[in-house]
Amino acid sequence: MAANFRDVVLITIALFLAAGTIDYWQAWAYLGVTAVSSVPLLLLISKDPILLENRTKSGPSAETRTIQKIIVLCAGLPAIAVFVVPGLDRRFGWSSVPSWLSLLGDVLIVVAMWMVFRVFKENSFGFATVEVSKNQRVISTGPYAIVRNPMYASAAVYLIGVASALGSWWGLIQSSRSSPSSGAPLTKKISLAKTLPGYMEYCAKVSWHLIPGVF
Repeated sequence: MAANFRDVVLITIALFLAAGTIDYWQAWAYLGVTAVSSVPLLLLISKDPILLENRTKSGPSAETRTIQKIIVLCAGLPAIAVFVVPGLDRRFGWSSVPSWLSLLGDVLIVVAMWMVFRVFKENSFGFATVEVSKNQRVISTGPYAIVRNPMYASAAVYLIGVASALGSWWGLIQSSRSSPSSGAPLTKKISLAKTLPGYMEYCAKVSWHLIPGVF
């Protein structure tokens, strides 16, 4: 999710280069909504030293194992396509999404950013890397009382919102393929989480991974 200036710049470049034009109101609306909804999250991160340190460690270079570097790199490529595909769709007119659905996508982005805010408020160890830190503990309050992996649930909502907001049915297909909920990072994180004291007891209380009543 775009929660820093670097990400916003890269996303902006990818969108408009792929679209071949700046006459793309859905992209401008998405960027505006993302920028505004990121403010509370950035303020929260700036006030939490542990969270700030953990969230600045991101990307393949932040991983300690070679296999994890490869996994994170491969996972990042589909994420870029989430913005390139809608841009290409805008350029070549592959599909047409109603304006109301694009606006609904913007609403989903706000919801997703609020979900991330709640996750970080409860868990300062909201790592950008796939690892378990010293002094980390099982969190069972807030969104963690509903699902085990609320950060990944937030990402899924965000990806659906992005495709709708950018006005691309093909983007929606790409977003579903890029969902972190079906990738190796989630599997690895679950495996690592099991090493935390009290995790199995937590799982006995919270059975759902991402969507209450479904999975």
